[in-house]
Amino acid sequence: QVPLVESGGGLVQAGGSLRLSCAASGRTFSSYGMGWFRQAPGKEREFVAAIRWSVGSTYYADSVKGRFTISRDNTKNTVYLQMNSLKPEDTAVYYCAARRVSGPATQSRFYDYWGQGTQVTVSS
Repeated sequence: QVPLVESGGGLVQAGGSLRLSCAASGRTFSSYGMGWFRQAPGKEREFVAAIRWSVGSTYYADSVKGRFTISRDNTKNTVYLQMNSLKPEDTAVYYCAARRVSGPATQSRFYDYWGQGTQVTVSS
């Protein structure tokens, strides 16, 4: 099992910002693709963003493009999700995920490891 630990969630007003972190431990993630997903109450888990760990190419859902930024710090084995201009519809539990190949994936079934999730609530 590959531990992934998310942090940084919380309550913020619409228009505000949060930065989520995903710390991976136990091994080097230089060959892993990483992603962020979210799940709102009563809805299916949806793709938010992904990054190719070794190269750094990034991919975003249309709903967050221009507002969210995924990045990584290889020295800390950590992936970040900077969320700006937050909207009430961004409210969800956010999950970090890792896959054993470096390429990105927008479907959750292609990821092998998941964190426990962190709650993000955006008030109007």
